[in-house]
Amino acid sequence: MPVTSSSPLIVSFGEMLIDFVPDVAGVSLAESTGFLKAPGGAPANVACAITRLGGSSAFIGKVGDDEFGRMLEDILKQNGVNSEGVCFDKEARTALAFVTLKTNGEREFMFYRNPSADMLLKESELNMGLIKNAKIFHYGSISLISEPCRSAHMAAMKAAKNAGILLSYDPNVRLPLWPSPEAARDGIKSIWSYADFVKVSDDEVAFLTNGDPQKEDVVLSLWGNNLKLLLVTDGEKGCRYFTKNFKGKVEGFSVKAVDTTGAGDAFVGAFLVAMAKDPNIFSDEGKLKEALVFANACGAICTTQKGAIPALPTTAQAMELVKSKAK
Repeated sequence: MPVTSSSPLIVSFGEMLIDFVPDVAGVSLAESTGFLKAPGGAPANVACAITRLGGSSAFIGKVGDDEFGRMLEDILKQNGVNSEGVCFDKEARTALAFVTLKTNGEREFMFYRNPSADMLLKESELNMGLIKNAKIFHYGSISLISEPCRSAHMAAMKAAKNAGILLSYDPNVRLPLWPSPEAARDGIKSIWSYADFVKVSDDEVAFLTNGDPQKEDVVLSLWGNNLKLLLVTDGEKGCRYFTKNFKGKVEGFSVKAVDTTGAGDAFVGAFLVAMAKDPNIFSDEGKLKEALVFANACGAICTTQKGAIPALPTTAQAMELVKSKAK
């Protein structure tokens, strides 16, 4: 179902899976008595966040030719995301993740992928026409972990770069999926120089640099000459931004967090919508800050409800929060 929105297309590449979230927070997986089934996978969450805000998005990835895979495709369609780039694997299952919710809404993950369908996307299955129609091509790092998906990721990214499309990278560190922390660090950094825009959390800065994420020189060790913007999210404290010409921070919104799943994806989706509409955002600090206040509001709202996609806010909801906190 092609999206009929006239806004510039943002293509999101990577994994889509099922999160099983405990119905009670603060208990271990072993102690949980019931789980809520929630669609997940950061790139898919971002694609849905974009359409929820009136933007235009497509998702490219692979799921199992099973009930969960078909359900995920339906969820993309229900959310107005172009699903022409979704492939189905006859052999492998759709990935599952069991998520432990701590009492403060933070999470731990246990994954079932050996191998799951998303890892088996081949270069020959890529919808290159869709990629080349994009204004922005967005991806994470989980698609870099194993072949053949890594080669498909590299081919898609290079095709987008060669077509003059802006590249957006949110590493989304998930250590249990990598062979080792060193492999994760090396793999995530291996494609750093391609991106025009990178978003990392403070925890990810700490992991990637082995340094204090609050120190500016530590953050700037992740800067590269090809980058137009580096964003560091600091949870409810807001975010920090770094460009070639200016840097600063934008305060966050304090809300009662229930489940932080998808908050970073809501933030990224909101920012990508602004970036697609106005490529001058990297050089206009006023516009950048305005977009980041809005993105912070989207991230905050997403934490107030369980699950990622169901909790993604509309523009009206985000604007209401922005206005309510305006000094």
